[in-house]
Amino acid sequence: MSFKTLSTLQYLSSHEWILVEGDTATIGITDYAQDSLGDVVYVDLPAIGTTFSAGAEFGVVESVKASSELYTPAGGTVIAVNAAVSERTELVNTDPYGNGWLIKIRLDGTTAKLLDAAAYAALVDSIKH
Repeated sequence: MSFKTLSTLQYLSSHEWILVEGDTATIGITDYAQDSLGDVVYVDLPAIGTTFSAGAEFGVVESVKASSELYTPAGGTVIAVNAAVSERTELVNTDPYGNGWLIKIRLDGTTAKLLDAAAYAALVDSIKH
């Protein structure tokens, strides 16, 4: 099976994505991650106002198969949490790059080691083989 990676996003090797727009960023999990997890049944996200350093754990996503920690690709303060994914966890599976986003942060200027779409696709390919 092939997995979508979007060239407009950057990725962590732990399978989170980030979309930077000015001084804010939207964060979610990748198509590969949601597929590997299976049906998502619970998402634990931080409160608005919580501050994280780049690479820190910011939440947990649980599926019928496993529980997986979520890591932030960049440092910053949470300015929005996608309440819809708490009520309709299937959004994480059906639209991981759209309506299944998890949090938005105001960036503090620091980032973890980010991969572009090609590097992330190569990582996923190496995992699958």
